[in-house]
Amino acid sequence: MRYGLPEDPHLDSRRRTPVSLRALTPLLALGFLAAYAPISAHAESEASDVSPVETEVPGNDGRTYLRPELEGSATQISNGPRQFLRRASFSPGYGRLGEQEYFVFRFAYNPNSWLGWEVGLGHNPAHSVHGVLHNLSAVLRYPLPRRIQPYASVGYGMLTIYPGQTINADPVTKNALTYGGGLEFYLRDDVAMRGELLGTSVIGRDPTGPGNASYTYREFTFGFSFYRSLGQ
Repeated sequence: MRYGLPEDPHLDSRRRTPVSLRALTPLLALGFLAAYAPISAHAESEASDVSPVETEVPGNDGRTYLRPELEGSATQISNGPRQFLRRASFSPGYGRLGEQEYFVFRFAYNPNSWLGWEVGLGHNPAHSVHGVLHNLSAVLRYPLPRRIQPYASVGYGMLTIYPGQTINADPVTKNALTYGGGLEFYLRDDVAMRGELLGTSVIGRDPTGPGNASYTYREFTFGFSFYRSLGQ
């Protein structure tokens, strides 16, 4: 018995299919739209409309940039190590949990430059059963002065399995430990592509005897991270 988890071939063998490019298309479009959309505003054409305290200087293309560092390139990043201090992020992702497709949303806050706290909510849809995984993770980084930023992640949460209509059973909730790491590739300072590989160990009663048992499932996701600063 595998607690009804979707990786169990006896419960749901029809869903063993590779990641669908069609399902990834909206996620890719969202990320690249956010990365390449010009963050700028046209300067006023009338000199009389300009406030005497105006400090923004129009760029060479006639636009006043809300973020001056983006002038000339929508994918420019600042020099030096990536900045995480007091930054929040939202990360949608898509991938696999075990042998099944997996959708996840993550929200994180970084109280300092090397540590972040991240809340995740994932859904593992399937025909006969489906699961919901929610967890809290510590994200550990060493900020690097380049576009690629690796990180490690360890967390604890709960995995709830909901039987389908064909199974007469109640939902089952088990403890889950997650551990692993990932890579972020920064398209600009506030948008990054993100890939993550985790192990998810589900802990519960051993159905074959006394004591507990642990079953580990591989979790792979790909998505984007959107960052915002919360104070100086």
